[in-house]
Amino acid sequence: MGSFSIWHWLVVLLVVLLLFGGGKVSGLMGDFAKGIKSFKKNMAEEGDASMEAAAEKPAGTIAAPGTSTGASQSKAAHQG
Repeated sequence: MGSFSIWHWLVVLLVVLLLFGGGKVSGLMGDFAKGIKSFKKNMAEEGDASMEAAAEKPAGTIAAPGTSTGASQSKAAHQG
């Protein structure tokens, strides 16, 4: 009862072909194959524009505490 025989799978395949037609199933499988090829191609590429953009430093950053400009300004503000 746990596994299906070959006859069960053939009946399921026949029902799917009757419902959707042969052309629709083959078109769907072709689109699926194109998607897999595109995924493999993108995985093989070394540099990605989205990854490079994320690695760049944003233009409006604030200096971290302990750096030369941030430390002198914070000391002057606390002493003043």
